[in-house]
Amino acid sequence: MTDVPTSPRGGTLGAAGLVLVGLICQDIGAASAVTLFPHVGALGMVTLRLVFSAAILFIAFRPRLRGRSRADWLTVIAFGFALALMNGLFYEAIARLPLGITVTIEVLGPLILSVVVSRKASAWLWAVLAFIGVAIFGWGGWDHLDPIGVAFAVAAGTMWVAYILLSARTGRRFERLDGLAIAMSIGALGAIPFGIISAGPPLFHIDILLLGVVVAVLSSAIPYGLELLALRRLPAATFSILMSLSPAIAATAGLIILHQALTVPDAVAIALVVVASIGAVRSADRRQPEIVVTP
Repeated sequence: MTDVPTSPRGGTLGAAGLVLVGLICQDIGAASAVTLFPHVGALGMVTLRLVFSAAILFIAFRPRLRGRSRADWLTVIAFGFALALMNGLFYEAIARLPLGITVTIEVLGPLILSVVVSRKASAWLWAVLAFIGVAIFGWGGWDHLDPIGVAFAVAAGTMWVAYILLSARTGRRFERLDGLAIAMSIGALGAIPFGIISAGPPLFHIDILLLGVVVAVLSSAIPYGLELLALRRLPAATFSILMSLSPAIAATAGLIILHQALTVPDAVAIALVVVASIGAVRSADRRQPEIVVTP
C-alpha cells in the first residue's frame, strides 16, 4: 500500500486529532451503553457492541482469511478472546462504578506494563504516584465504591495488558485492520452465548438492536479504527501520552451524560493517575515498542 506524503507537523497534528476524537467517541459510547444496562445487562450490551463492531469492520475492510498460517490464526484468536474479556470486564465494572473511576483504575494495567518494560528506575516513581492516586479514591472510606466493581476494573486492566501485547503481535502479522476485524468477529462469537443467556429476549428487540449499533460505532468501530490509523503516523510515545488523557475524558463523559459527579478527592485521584501515565511514557525507554489501544 502506498503512503500519501504529508508534512511531519501536519501528519502528527492530524494523527493526534484522530486519537482525541477516538477517545471522545469511545467514552460517549461507553456512557451511552450504561443507559441500556437496565434492559440487557452488561454482558448483553458487550455482546451487541462486539457483534455490530465486527460486522462493520468486516464489511469495511473485507479481511483476507485464506492463506493464513497456523501462527496467524493462533495469534488472532488469542487477540479476539482478550478483546472480548477486556470489554466484558470493563462493562461489568461501569455497571457498578462511575465511568471516570473505572477507567482510572483500569489504566493502571498498561501503566504498570510501561514501567516494567522501562529500563529506568525512575519509571517506578510514576507507578507509585498512580497508586497514590487510586488510594485517594478511598479518602474518607471505600464504602462509596462497589468492591466487585473495583475487582472487575482491576481485571479489565489486566486484560488490557494482554490486549496491548497481542494487538502488537497481530499488527505485525495482518495488514490494514484485517487482524482487528477478524479478532472482533472471534470475540463476538465467544460473547454471543453469554449475552443471550444474560439478557434473554430483550436482546433482540429492534430498539435495543438499533441502540446497540450506535454504541458499537461510537465505542469500537470509530475509536479502534482511528487509533490504529494514527499509530502509522504518530510516534508511540506521543500516542501514549494522548491515551493517558482517557481517565479525564471518561470522567467528563460520565459527568455530562450520566450525571456522575465526582468528589474533590476523586478528581485529584484521576489527575494524579493521568500525570503518572504521562510521566511513565516520557521516562520510558524509547527503544521499547509501544502500542496502546483503548478498550
